[in-house]
Amino acid sequence: MKSGDKIKLNFAGKPREAVVHKVFPNSVHLKMDFDNHKGKIVKRKLQAVAAKPAKKKSKEK
Repeated sequence: MKSGDKIKLNFAGKPREAVVHKVFPNSVHLKMDFDNHKGKIVKRKLQAVAAKPAKKKSKEK
């Protein structure tokens, strides 16, 4: 993830599109457009925004 990337995330229960503004070691600042506030910067934890890798199920013997 780097500045300028477009991502989709749930915000207040609705899917929204955001642009990554700045990336820090543990957090990320996202630029989002709302009805009354265009270009608002929202801070989120990096773990909550980053894509979660699929877990592989181990075979039971």
